[in-house]
Amino acid sequence: MAVYSIDGLVPVVDPAAFVHPQAVLIGDVIVAAGCYVGPGASLRGDFGRIVVGRGSNVQDNCILHAFPGKDTLLEDDAHIGHGAVLHGCIVRRGALIGIGAIVMDDAVVEEEAIVGAASFVPAAFTVPRRSLAMGVPARVVRELKPDEIAWKAEGTREYQELAQRCLATLRECQPLAVPEPDRPRYRGGAAVPLHTLPRK
Repeated sequence: MAVYSIDGLVPVVDPAAFVHPQAVLIGDVIVAAGCYVGPGASLRGDFGRIVVGRGSNVQDNCILHAFPGKDTLLEDDAHIGHGAVLHGCIVRRGALIGIGAIVMDDAVVEEEAIVGAASFVPAAFTVPRRSLAMGVPARVVRELKPDEIAWKAEGTREYQELAQRCLATLRECQPLAVPEPDRPRYRGGAAVPLHTLPRK
């Protein structure tokens, strides 16, 4: 990982977290145990503090930043999808920010809520607990169903396991010229796309 101090503030990464070598951490960043931070993620603690709570994931190409004196906080088991941008906001325990979503300053995504992919959560907006918000700008569309909350929790467990797999086996290597005969596949995990859940 690319890690930089600024004004004497050095990022903190728990040894039980995985931060990809191509992620960038700057300044006042704290990454707790069991977290996964993907390639291309930029956590800029050069103005405000960035906290990534235990078991959270920040996927590829996400940006976390804040205005001076403000923080960006992910509570435990937060799930931040590919390419999301979080700026000076709070994502409560077990919440999910969808792929490509933007969450602005002083917004709060409450416990176990979901922000839909490509949504824009405006400044000071609150997404209530266990609800789905989506759109540009985001609006609350409904309460989440128990199977959707369970689906999110399973996806977060997959990323917690991925952090362990990466710590144990991820190594830089040279590519093969051709696939091996009987090339193995990853067979673990129970996560499925949300749209494949049975509708009730």
